[in-house]
Amino acid sequence: MEKQTETEGRIVAAASIVSAGTFLSRILGFLRDMLFAKILGATLAADAFYVAYRIPNLLRELFAEGSMSAGFIPVFTEYLTKRSREDTRYLVRSVFTALFLILIVIVGIGIVFTPLILTLIAPGFIDHPNLFELTTRLTRIMFPFLLFISLAALTMGILNGTRHFGPPALSPAVFNIVMILFILFPFYSEPVVAAALGVVVGGLLQWVMQLPTVYKEGFSMSFQKPIFPLHPGLVKMAKLLVPVTVALSVTQVNILVSTMMASTLAEGSVSYLYYAMRLIHFPLGIFGVALSTALLPTLSAHAAHGDLPGLRQSFSFGLRLIFFITAPALIGLILLRVPIVHLLFEHGAFTRFDTLGVASAVLYYSTGLWAFAGVRVVVPVFYALQDTKTPVRIAIAAMLLNILLNVALAVPLQHGGLALATSLSSMFNFVVLIVLLRKRINQIDATRISLSHLKVLLASLCMAPLTISITNLPLWNSQGNLLVKSFLLTVAILASVAIYIAVQAILKSEELTFLKNFLKAHLNRSE
Repeated sequence: MEKQTETEGRIVAAASIVSAGTFLSRILGFLRDMLFAKILGATLAADAFYVAYRIPNLLRELFAEGSMSAGFIPVFTEYLTKRSREDTRYLVRSVFTALFLILIVIVGIGIVFTPLILTLIAPGFIDHPNLFELTTRLTRIMFPFLLFISLAALTMGILNGTRHFGPPALSPAVFNIVMILFILFPFYSEPVVAAALGVVVGGLLQWVMQLPTVYKEGFSMSFQKPIFPLHPGLVKMAKLLVPVTVALSVTQVNILVSTMMASTLAEGSVSYLYYAMRLIHFPLGIFGVALSTALLPTLSAHAAHGDLPGLRQSFSFGLRLIFFITAPALIGLILLRVPIVHLLFEHGAFTRFDTLGVASAVLYYSTGLWAFAGVRVVVPVFYALQDTKTPVRIAIAAMLLNILLNVALAVPLQHGGLALATSLSSMFNFVVLIVLLRKRINQIDATRISLSHLKVLLASLCMAPLTISITNLPLWNSQGNLLVKSFLLTVAILASVAIYIAVQAILKSEELTFLKNFLKAHLNRSE
């Protein structure tokens, strides 16, 4: 029991580092989006930028972050655990060489065939030649971002595998700082083009800032010669990556379908979905991604040692903790969505109409926040067990469901229907994965998880009266009074958190007790 508590403490400590870095990055990201919204609002130019940015960004998630987590970290951890350091360094050089060569080819093809790609993913832009030309230009500028951010994902995998969570967690903040500088001081005549250049420079620096720690650990980003025969660890990674890439491509198909349909809806629909998802990614990135990042090396170590009970306990702990944190965020986003969007974005070119459009998307995305976060915890268990096929099968089923729901809901609910389709398909994905995981590892501590979730739900609902009263104040319908609005929203959030913690304390929440003891022990070590 002591060993498991120590393991849980390491997971939380790692997740705390990732959360802190992600929190800083998200705050800077909101500042970036606020500046961009003030300059361009939800206009066609903004739609052009977000469609253009989405292409390399989707490929990043396909070839970089998700693939690195699923394919690289389990194999890298296994080599660190069972092989020599030199064998592990050889693996890293081989992976870097293969990744670099593949990405150079993809970036080149992407730049050449940008118009064709845009014709497929944004068909609504074809009837607007100026918009299509601008989107093409922005996409070509931003395509090299895929190379740099993918290399950054590789260095992140190395550092996370060696339990260095700080530099990778802070690197997105560097990206956002660069973006802010390019938006504030556009050296190019068109601000939207300057922002596109900022994406590329930010991606480069996000990779470069992690390199010193990578080299300190004894690994290098150098080419492996000769490339053939392929390193056996690289071959093993490739076998894991094929189904993972298929699974991730399914997710990207969902996003592309939403983009395609949004491009045919009213002006600003693409931007509404982008801004809404940014708000959803705030709690999801800080807690869901952070915990998933911290869990995977631990789960992989359990799997490498054949410690199935330890793996089950770490998974149960991760799932309980992620719902403990994300459930109140879900309620808060739903009830405070209009004040939040109004305060953050309704300035300059961003209008009241745009606020309501984004708030609608936030409502429908928020209903699936628990599933978005839950999938982040469940899927790494399959990856740690080196089973990447099961998540693929379920992801394909979820994709088909999402496409059907997009078609069914886009007309009656417009862009809100696209957001709701994403949430419903994610709920399906999570529930089916949980059922299959239970069969795979025999048990998932269901009673303990269910009791924890009931306490979380009750405590979250107790926040509702305060947040509803704040939302119904008339000042959210007019401009000005930014200090008063900021104060009220801050008080509403802090008071809601206090209510949630108080109710959890009354209910004797196991997760709250753990976090309290963890903080106390951490503070004692700091003194």
